[in-house]
Amino acid sequence: MLRAVALPVMLLATAIITVAADPSARNKSDEPDAFDIEPAILKQNLAAELLPATGTPDAEVARLEKQLERAKRNADGAERLYKIGVLARVEVEQRLLRIVRTESDLAIARVTQAKEKIAEEEVRVAPGGNAKDELAAAKGTLAQLTEAAQVALAKRQRAELEAAEANVRRQQKLLKLGIGSESDVAGAQEKLAELRAQKN
Repeated sequence: MLRAVALPVMLLATAIITVAADPSARNKSDEPDAFDIEPAILKQNLAAELLPATGTPDAEVARLEKQLERAKRNADGAERLYKIGVLARVEVEQRLLRIVRTESDLAIARVTQAKEKIAEEEVRVAPGGNAKDELAAAKGTLAQLTEAAQVALAKRQRAELEAAEANVRRQQKLLKLGIGSESDVAGAQEKLAELRAQKN
């Protein structure tokens, strides 16, 4: 009886040892190895080829547009995250302020881009080219972009001033609670005074 049980157990043990000793049998499967497949082309890798040369107004506008999209995505769920306690109110305010700052920078970059386009059009008109209509359209666009940049700059100054006032109030509350320091309050008041001086 013992021999009848021992023989199948020994055969099973031998089969397990044989399979365990051959590593190639384990690695062979229907799926190819990770190195057999070429990685997928990523969208962000292609975008770098399509962007204009760095240092030009076109490149600056493209960079700021991407930065603005990123800032808007970061601020999208910030209020909800604040309500559930994941983010502090300060972080929500900073994310919203980052959007306003980037919009202002983008408006200024677009004005610079429009000025460069006008300069190109003027060069084409000078030798007798018939690009006067295009030059007039570019000047009209520049006027609109300049007005938009002024509005964005005023909005930015107002937002930065409001953020500085909120920071002063926050630092004063922290000082009353014994958590903050007088130097933090003084620094916040100094920043607020500096922003008020710039506005006037």
